[in-house]
Amino acid sequence: MGFALSNLQVKSSAFEPHQTIPTRFTGDGDDIAPPLQWESVPDGTQGFAVFCHDPDAPLVSPGSYGFVHWVYYNIPGHIRGLDEADTAWTSGISDFGRQAYGGPMPPEGHGLHHYYFWVLALDQALTLEPGLSLWQFLDQVEPHVIGMNRLIGTYER
Repeated sequence: MGFALSNLQVKSSAFEPHQTIPTRFTGDGDDIAPPLQWESVPDGTQGFAVFCHDPDAPLVSPGSYGFVHWVYYNIPGHIRGLDEADTAWTSGISDFGRQAYGGPMPPEGHGLHHYYFWVLALDQALTLEPGLSLWQFLDQVEPHVIGMNRLIGTYER
């Protein structure tokens, strides 16, 4: 399938699509991952992965753009959501340099940022090593993506 939107639906009990992410889930608050739920999972799904990316961040480097807030994977195919502050599965490394969720914290006065919480449905239950960067992670999962979609939240300081 590659990277194309599917019928997979992603939502959160913490915020509505294109609405403000509550401070609790940002670097200005408790800095914990928001709860996420997904449905309309593609047939044949054996695993999931999640990542959060801010394309509005004023950072550009060779081969990337924006800021990666979360890389989370090895989620079994029967799971249909994550609790807030979930740490049950495997963490990659964020652009904060940590193997953990790092909440929105755009530069003050930089305006409204959009945070894309992507959920990928995979055709295999992958067992990837901890600490992958987003780009290392995507390189390994791309051949296994059978569905994907995102929830977009906003935040401004």
